[in-house]
Amino acid sequence: MFPAQSDYAPYFYDNGPHSNNGNLALFSLSEDTPKGTQIYVLNGTDPEGQPVRYGLSFDPGSKEYFRVDPKSGVVTLIEELDREVNKQIIICEHVVEKVRVFVMDANDERPQFQNMPSIVDVPENTPSGSSIYKVQTVDRDTGSGGSVTYFLQSNDPNSKFAIDRHSGVLRIKPGENLDYERSRTHFVTVVAKDGGGNYNGRVQVMSSSATLTINVIDSQDSPPVFVGTPYFGYVYEVSSPGSEIFTVFAKDGDVENPNPVVYSIESGSDGVFGINKTSGCITLFAYPAHLRREIFNIKVKASEVNAEGNLMDFSVTTVTIRVVDLNNHPPTFYGESGPQNMFELTMYEHPPEGEILRGLKITVNDSDQGANAKFNLRLVGPGRMLRVVPQTVLNEAQVTILVEDSAAIDYEKSQSLTFKATDPDSGLWGVVKYSIYGSGSDLFLIQSDSGIIYTQPWASLDAEVKSKYNFYVKAEDTEGKYSLAEVFVTVLDLNDHSPEFNENSLEKTMVIGAPVKVEAVDDDAEEPNNVIEYSIMKVEPDNIFDINAETGEIKLKPYIKSMDIVQNITNQKECTWSVVVQARDRGSPSFSTTTVVKIDITETQLRGPFASFLMQSRENPMQILGLISGVIIVMVVVTVLISTVMFMRTKNSNKILPSRRIIRRRAKHRKQWNFQNPFKPQNNGENFMMKESEVPLAENINCNNNSVGTRWSPPAPPRAPLPPPLPGHSRSGECLWAVPTVSASVASKSKKRSCRHKENPINTALVSELKLKLEQKKITNRY
Repeated sequence: MFPAQSDYAPYFYDNGPHSNNGNLALFSLSEDTPKGTQIYVLNGTDPEGQPVRYGLSFDPGSKEYFRVDPKSGVVTLIEELDREVNKQIIICEHVVEKVRVFVMDANDERPQFQNMPSIVDVPENTPSGSSIYKVQTVDRDTGSGGSVTYFLQSNDPNSKFAIDRHSGVLRIKPGENLDYERSRTHFVTVVAKDGGGNYNGRVQVMSSSATLTINVIDSQDSPPVFVGTPYFGYVYEVSSPGSEIFTVFAKDGDVENPNPVVYSIESGSDGVFGINKTSGCITLFAYPAHLRREIFNIKVKASEVNAEGNLMDFSVTTVTIRVVDLNNHPPTFYGESGPQNMFELTMYEHPPEGEILRGLKITVNDSDQGANAKFNLRLVGPGRMLRVVPQTVLNEAQVTILVEDSAAIDYEKSQSLTFKATDPDSGLWGVVKYSIYGSGSDLFLIQSDSGIIYTQPWASLDAEVKSKYNFYVKAEDTEGKYSLAEVFVTVLDLNDHSPEFNENSLEKTMVIGAPVKVEAVDDDAEEPNNVIEYSIMKVEPDNIFDINAETGEIKLKPYIKSMDIVQNITNQKECTWSVVVQARDRGSPSFSTTTVVKIDITETQLRGPFASFLMQSRENPMQILGLISGVIIVMVVVTVLISTVMFMRTKNSNKILPSRRIIRRRAKHRKQWNFQNPFKPQNNGENFMMKESEVPLAENINCNNNSVGTRWSPPAPPRAPLPPPLPGHSRSGECLWAVPTVSASVASKSKKRSCRHKENPINTALVSELKLKLEQKKITNRY
């Protein structure tokens, strides 16, 4: 029998949780440990002394975070850790036990806002110190890295808000109040910051920010506002009790939730004027003749009425009403006993010229006022015997009649004379009726007696719809004589519209060096009611943008010239700003509107003035189109100029002499014609030989290959062919083909040419070309 042998399993050494070798029991590892780090050494033994091999296994379906060397037991991290995803890792060590590796926290998580960004509505009458919102965040880190504190990102010392740094409760600062009429929207940027912690061997503090939009809700805290002041009304002497004199208009200063307004007269009416409490129409209670003053300054009160019918805030304005006289009283003549239409006088004939007729006591009076009491006097009667003084009267005057032509006052000619001392506008002659007509008269009416023009009771004038009207007024007397006048009515604009922003312009991308533009429109008809001024109400950080108050162009401060400067200003990775822009008109009262413009700041790779021009022209594509058109026009002009210059040069260079391409004769001894081979074809090139008369020596002005100073001589006439040579007697050195050549010289332009040079230059050049090709072919065949 063999003795029994025991086989015991290997086991690990347990060196405790703070050791870096052993059995991994209670081992902890920071989540910021880099991948590939050797984190542990497995250490075990076999009781029988056999070699130990190590291995790790994980739960099915789970990620394998570690790898172990089977011989050395070195454990290496092969996946990145995230404690917020997996706090512990279960590992089975072959072959003894299961252990848990705890992942320790590192400060790698930012605080996450749970309820921001958000919008909250706050009534403007909310008491100071009241809480208006509670910010909530979550930081998944532990320890100090998971504790969050809050503060507001603002450089404005006049900020109306404060936040509790621990609870995140946002409040209105003590002593501060919200005002809807001054600012309808506030933007508060909240920063959440953790307590910091280790990460990759250093202390790291992480933070996040979000924006809370606070809309201020209007409350009843503003009095009514009169529109269109100052007010002026007029009472005409033809007016009657119940006549409408003027209508005032006021509206609640709290525009979001306005209360109705009622009107009343506080003072100044003397009991002769009243006002409709709902419409604001002032009416006359008495006849104008009973009015004791010419000007009335009436204090009108506009009061708000709440839902319970109680009077609340009020405003007071002044309406100035003037009593206006009409020209409705004719001049009246008075004698000693009162009004008198006929005056009689007995006198001698031929009184001295200039004598006053003293038996007449005549007074004339017009009871109208001002310019309406001014009238003229004249005598209507036979000849120019008498004249009246004065000829122009204001209100009242004593009438004097003087002798002007003594000889004409002759008893034999006439025993009685009848004259009128008259006003051309008096009596029936002065009765005028008025009427209006024309395409623009539908909204108006006129009093036929007074000529006062009113608007129709149902008419509603709106300067934004139509601000100009014109029609004709006809003034006609009892005889049917009339005159026409054209009346132009201008509807004055009231500031009753607020500026409105274009919704398409509220998200912008700003390239450094180029502005972006916002635009608002005011529907009022006239200046200054529709003139808009732009301003930046809120932006974080404050000192980064400027805005052009007239055009609405937003641009960066001059010192911001690169993205590096932008990123130094803000801690956010995304360079996005929310800018609160206000558009306010210049009317009275003034209206304003605010909006939020989101601006993304980026940087272009283009450089130079052309890039700057392109960036600035993004809002106006017509500038770029104009630049392209200008470049095209310049290119066309340059092309035409170059083509013209080249054409002129080519035209001038074509003026050459016709013998330019004639080939000169080679400078060698001329050989005789070959008669040894009678069957050899004759050289047809001699058919193309030029015969030119001898020309004088001239300078080679065409720079060709003609020899200067050589003269051309005609070739010898052809001879009879020689008998064929005997076989074997040919001379190797002899040339088998005779090449005819032509030599010529070109005369200077100043020389007189021969008549033979008047040949066609094209034919001459063509002959020379053919002769040159024939010579080249012969040389090729020879060799």
